[in-house]
Amino acid sequence: MQAIGNALNAWAAFMWGTPLVVLLVGGGVFFVLHSRAVPYRYFRHGVAILSGKYDAQSGSVGDISHFKALATALSGTLGMGNITGVAVAITVGGPGAIFWMWVTAVVGIATKFYTASLAVMFRGPDDAGHYQGGPMYVIREALPRHFMPLAWLFAVAGLFGTLPVFQVNQLVQVLRDFVAVPAGVTSADDHFMFDLLIGIVLSALVFAVIIGRIQRIAAVTSRVVPFMVIFYFIITAALLFIHAEAIPGAFMLIIEEAFHGQAVAGGALGTVILIGVQRGAFSNEAGIGTEALAHGAAKTNEPIREGVVAMIGPVVDTLIVCTCTALAILVTGVWEGDAVGATITTLAFETTFPGVGGYLLVIMVFFLSMSTVLTFSYYGSKCAGFLFGTRYERWYIWFYVGLITLGSVASLRAVIGLLDGMYATMAIPTMISTLILAPKVREAANDYFARLKAEDQG
Repeated sequence: MQAIGNALNAWAAFMWGTPLVVLLVGGGVFFVLHSRAVPYRYFRHGVAILSGKYDAQSGSVGDISHFKALATALSGTLGMGNITGVAVAITVGGPGAIFWMWVTAVVGIATKFYTASLAVMFRGPDDAGHYQGGPMYVIREALPRHFMPLAWLFAVAGLFGTLPVFQVNQLVQVLRDFVAVPAGVTSADDHFMFDLLIGIVLSALVFAVIIGRIQRIAAVTSRVVPFMVIFYFIITAALLFIHAEAIPGAFMLIIEEAFHGQAVAGGALGTVILIGVQRGAFSNEAGIGTEALAHGAAKTNEPIREGVVAMIGPVVDTLIVCTCTALAILVTGVWEGDAVGATITTLAFETTFPGVGGYLLVIMVFFLSMSTVLTFSYYGSKCAGFLFGTRYERWYIWFYVGLITLGSVASLRAVIGLLDGMYATMAIPTMISTLILAPKVREAANDYFARLKAEDQG
């Protein structure tokens, strides 16, 4: 089992390595150039769409509003990567890695514009006649038949890559180590019953939401996501206010190290860039295809409109939330110690707010993990429905809920390697199909923005 686990983890590391970075970032640069950066001028329009001004035209296909589609997509990307991933980027690649995370987010904006637009443009019926969005439907509806293996590849990878084991395992560990053990509820050596009880409670909470399908999931995430972002922004702003004199130095350190820094592991500038790009891609998931599953459920007949909404995702996820984490770590100086992973971020808050800082972060981790688990259940069920038929989606829900309990008590490192590798695999069919269909998006964008300009002038 150890050999299998090592092999799967090595495979996952390769899949998140240079080839995927080239595909995602190189593809993103292509989309920026191909669109002539026109979508970047319409962020204000995206905010207007989120306000509900353009919601629910009569006869529109889809299940949820533009705002709920974005909230669902964000709840899938706002996860442990925003806490642990940023700390790993700084630990391994140095502060300069954060700059390259920003670069990845900027080009990821264009990628999400293209993938989300296509998800609405080429929705297709499932076996129950209900129209669905996502890369597998885009491939089936828009590309020749011989591209269908790419659709199946995405669905299989999505089915496994969005299982809840990692998120639940990490959440239970955080609750146990930072809350239960210090409070004397359980011990570090004998915690099986505590983990099992937490797993059962989490399973019940998730089941109560996902049984209501995308409408209920979107209703929950549309409330949770704004709370998470605002809560994290407030506690980080308080931390930065206390360390205000160190903020300019932190930004200068990020910029200087981005071009002249030495990675902690590897000692080369190329490693700094690679680590930053990897963490950025893992953070905002632009081009992975999951975002298309969420945005494809938006109730609209205007594909470009949803593409503009999707562009906001990398801004919130990487440019705002990840930057908050990075600054908290850098201004407190905890990154220069021996701690690793989420412990670094926890130390940043605990040293600034002794006695309560760790608990504040635990609250954030709880909502980050649970919102991701909810959204992943939708992604996985859509992949199961595509592969096996919609009648099997209800069985998938029971399977998914059972894995939440299992993930809370078991150390499944081999499975986690499989999940990470599958998650990265989704990018292959997503980016290939999007690159092929990019002219369709530009044509539709030119038409939509021309009509929008005419309306504004009228």
